[in-house]
Amino acid sequence: MIKNIIFDFDGVLVDSEILARKAFSRYLFQRNIQFSEKEFTKKYSGKKLVEVISKLSSRFNIKDQKVFFNEVMILANDIYIKELTTVSGVKDFLNLITQKKLIGSNRGTQSIIEGLKKVDLKKYFDEKDIFSFDMVNSPKPNPDIYLKAIEVAGINPNDTIILEDSVIGVKAGVAANIQVIGITAGKHWRDRSILSLQNSGAYAVAKNFKEVLNIIEEL
Repeated sequence: MIKNIIFDFDGVLVDSEILARKAFSRYLFQRNIQFSEKEFTKKYSGKKLVEVISKLSSRFNIKDQKVFFNEVMILANDIYIKELTTVSGVKDFLNLITQKKLIGSNRGTQSIIEGLKKVDLKKYFDEKDIFSFDMVNSPKPNPDIYLKAIEVAGINPNDTIILEDSVIGVKAGVAANIQVIGITAGKHWRDRSILSLQNSGAYAVAKNFKEVLNIIEEL
């Protein structure tokens, strides 16, 4: 019986992945660099922000990574605050489930809290049950965030599942020896194959939260 559910944040609870790709694409376009939102999703979705900055700086010969980081963050935060929405079906799912709810994310803690407040999900999560990359030495795909959640919350990994939308997130959960359900309800998953999540070790992949509920009930 599943007693605990650890949610990834971006792309599982909130549709922020489409906002991140919009910010990078818009920023680079303003500098006459062609970089589509679709390409961002395919190559960089789910990765830690500083890693994305580093890779794009090398690729497009951007000399000052600090300026790049600061300027794209200003743009991204503006879009995040103005346009953030929940992933379709997640509120109904949160209202239905009785399991303990936790968050494990590559996003920073304060940004997660601000996002939860923006989309009216804060009431579902205790701040002590939010775990992020700024609490550990290594972000996903390393398992540190999920291992931290298990340790601090004092929960049993055998009656816990993780909900993830990215390859690196699935790999992190699998490396932590916790069952992972992939979910493709986020808008960034349109026209993409679920095989990447399956091949990364997801126990099952659901296209919406109704399917997630059915999978959990069978475990």
